[in-house]
Amino acid sequence: MQNLCILGSTGSIGLSTLDIVRQHPDKFNVVAISANRQIALLLEQVAEFQPDYVVCADASRYQELQDGLRGLVNSPEVLCGSEGLTTIASLSEVDTVMAAIVGAAGLRSTYAAVCAGKQVLLANKEALVMSGKLFMEAVAEHNAQLLPVDSEHNAIFQCLPEQRTTGLAGLGVERILLTGSGGPFLKTPIHELSSVTPAQACAHPNWDMGQKISVDSASMMNKGLEFIEAFWLFGVAQETIQVVIHPQSTIHSMVQYSDGSILAQMGVSDMRIPIAHVMAYPERINSGVAPLDFSALTALEFLAPDFERFPNLRLAMDSVSAGQWASTALNASNEVAVAAFLAGHVKFTDIAKLNTRLLEISEAQTFNNIDDVVAYDKHSRAIAHQLLKEL
Repeated sequence: MQNLCILGSTGSIGLSTLDIVRQHPDKFNVVAISANRQIALLLEQVAEFQPDYVVCADASRYQELQDGLRGLVNSPEVLCGSEGLTTIASLSEVDTVMAAIVGAAGLRSTYAAVCAGKQVLLANKEALVMSGKLFMEAVAEHNAQLLPVDSEHNAIFQCLPEQRTTGLAGLGVERILLTGSGGPFLKTPIHELSSVTPAQACAHPNWDMGQKISVDSASMMNKGLEFIEAFWLFGVAQETIQVVIHPQSTIHSMVQYSDGSILAQMGVSDMRIPIAHVMAYPERINSGVAPLDFSALTALEFLAPDFERFPNLRLAMDSVSAGQWASTALNASNEVAVAAFLAGHVKFTDIAKLNTRLLEISEAQTFNNIDDVVAYDKHSRAIAHQLLKEL
């Protein structure tokens, strides 16, 4: 029986995680859950899974959560804000932490879980994007176990020898092939991208995701962030990672070996598959997902990425060479830009323009601790908000 803490239980990853728990009540016990603003859904989860702790990340919703919990026989302890998140991520009774908070907001709690030596199921890619070196050093120092949830990184993990996540030297790995669908605008004429709507950007052809990650997938920034994540997670040289456009999202990623062999992980586009894999690792359990029907496959296409169409992908890949500060600044800028696009304040193509401009004027900085990362992230966001006024 694993004792779980789910950071971000009301998001798409959190919901899928709870579905796996629901299918295997004999294997998982939910100790703590958190949400930002979806209090009604959080209350439903409390009633069903009866956690000991619940966190409302948005402090302004704290009273609403408290009111909703009145009358429960086994009412959980209620915490709020970032301190509440780090508290439940570090609980002694917790074995495994699902880090599923989207964006920079999930950094501190995910880092806290690592420093507490937990088994961390990493769905918050921004933790590595923003603080890769510090984060991986903390994993080693505190003997934490880091298992990748992102479908692509989970696929790579499954295709590696001995299921290793770091240190591939001498294992015959020649290349990591990181696949991406290309999103909803893969074939849209480039001159039309400036007029696409948030609804169109969020209509991913293969995956059902939240708004922010859907927009990132449409611009391929998500693949860029995954490129950065793979660089730190698997401890390989930047040139070892190759992005491949695969519109069907049937092959989730591949590993090429020096003898010419290429191992691929395949499956339907459902996040419950990688989530079930890491939750039960090294065992295998039923995810509740129907297996891939090969007779229904019509084609498997592969393309090289077009950087004119997807400038954000190039920005992210180049940030690895520039240094950690560049990845941190880029992530901050992108979160500001995507929020502005979703609110209807800027065009889709302005996202890359803002990101490019911010990187041009940002100053390099060395991070000695997580506080340095958070401060630089805050500074970059302030600049990004100023740049929005110039678009």
